[in-house]
Amino acid sequence: MTTAPAGPDPTMQAIGHAIAEGRAGDTTSARQKLLSLWSVIGATGDPLHRCSLAHCLADLYDDPAQALAWDVRALDAADAVTDQRVQEHHAGLHIAGFYPSLHLNLADNYRRLGSFEAATEHINAARTHAPSLPQDPYGDLLRGAIQEVAEAIALRDRSRRASAPGSTA
Repeated sequence: MTTAPAGPDPTMQAIGHAIAEGRAGDTTSARQKLLSLWSVIGATGDPLHRCSLAHCLADLYDDPAQALAWDVRALDAADAVTDQRVQEHHAGLHIAGFYPSLHLNLADNYRRLGSFEAATEHINAARTHAPSLPQDPYGDLLRGAIQEVAEAIALRDRSRRASAPGSTA
């Protein structure tokens, strides 16, 4: 049985505000806010907070090595998140739905760094988890990105994808 959260989760709200700021173009401020939150959450804090923050923070770095470090943290945290915890935040979510995006980002960063074997492992994992994606525009977006990254890996293309999330500054 899933219980509704007692109230808004201030950490998830702060992450959401920082994401909105980053999408509005102020990636430096968004990164700083997320890094400050990370120092409070810590490497052993709530895995949902760690996963969400790290996954979003990775998108705020143009440098694939910096993004990779945060994407690895996000995947590690996801492995510690339970469906119960995810559903405390949002009743319709399942942790399985996080994995296609997490592996996609790892594959894309490894590809950009020229580590094509690791990129292939993660794009295959993204494909394996893709059936967990919803049949909606978000799921379609991720399925398309998985295909796009797979093609770039096959071509040994290390360039940044025009459709990739993240900062352009």
